[in-house]
Amino acid sequence: MINEKKYWSNRYRDKKTGWDLGKPSTPLKTYFDQLHNKEINILIPGAGNSYEAEYLYNNGFLNVDVLDISESPLTTFAVRNPSFPSDQLIEENFFDYEGQYDLIIEQTFFCSFPPEQSKRLHYAKKMSELLKPSGKLVGLWFDFPLTGDMVKRPFGGSKAEYLTYLSPYFKTLTFEKCYNSVPSRADSELFGIFEVR
Repeated sequence: MINEKKYWSNRYRDKKTGWDLGKPSTPLKTYFDQLHNKEINILIPGAGNSYEAEYLYNNGFLNVDVLDISESPLTTFAVRNPSFPSDQLIEENFFDYEGQYDLIIEQTFFCSFPPEQSKRLHYAKKMSELLKPSGKLVGLWFDFPLTGDMVKRPFGGSKAEYLTYLSPYFKTLTFEKCYNSVPSRADSELFGIFEVR
């Protein structure tokens, strides 16, 4: 079985981070710009270099926790954002983490898990457990077919498949083909807003 901590640390060390846009993704930035309550508690799991957290923090959202299994991107983030509170940079396995949030941001995290039914269902259940009543899971899911390759990440999926995992735990507020993806991801992303049941 793969050592996830070592795997991701090596990916960051070797700069094999093709999913990294170097800036907040346009769909999420657009969503953030519509949020008015800057006191909400936000979690970004599997955050990597987390340009989304940087954008939120610089726009007055101070209660943002950045969670990653690898220390490497958290260290890079801290160097890039020296005023960001160090206790909000959390090195831990998502499935072991405990907390309660108003909003969780999904950005290339789900697609990092091998496409096994048990793992994907566990993701949905854990997300629901980390949200407060009426809390929301918001973000982007890759919309391209699975290849059967259980090693090469990121892994895709379809709207129908994702809903089989999310529907037991979430009400779907919107889940549609993304209209404002960055060019490199055009026609390959779904944007979703889900409210915990």
